[in-house]
Amino acid sequence: MRLELTRRGDYAVRAMLALASADGGALPLSARRIAERMSIPERFLPHVLRDLVRAGLIEGRTGRAGGYRLARPAERIALLDVVEAAEGEAEPARCVLRGGPCRPDGRCAVHDVFAGARESVRGRLAATTLADVALDGPSLSGAPPD
Repeated sequence: MRLELTRRGDYAVRAMLALASADGGALPLSARRIAERMSIPERFLPHVLRDLVRAGLIEGRTGRAGGYRLARPAERIALLDVVEAAEGEAEPARCVLRGGPCRPDGRCAVHDVFAGARESVRGRLAATTLADVALDGPSLSGAPPD
């Protein structure tokens, strides 16, 4: 079973961790600084930051004192919000046996089990805040290289 983020979702979580570690999210960081701290390709990061700004999770300012910072405290940002900002909302349930949508006339034998597992993951991400995972500061130990 695979449970992983897309590269875009991975970079969004990393960027948010970097911002949360910058004086609790109050100190602005440049895109270059975020990329350096979190090993994110500089050419890709602006796309991710745009997603996060659009979702209202971060604020961006241009100019000499500009940069990005959290739009609200890390304690009020759920990991689910970060993931959905980058990857979009979860797609409707697909039949794990047939690969397409479940038929209107019924569900496959394992539909309810997999739907429950999917909801459990979403619930866990919704209940976990950025502050919860940023307690020890951003860490990429064990992260694969780009």
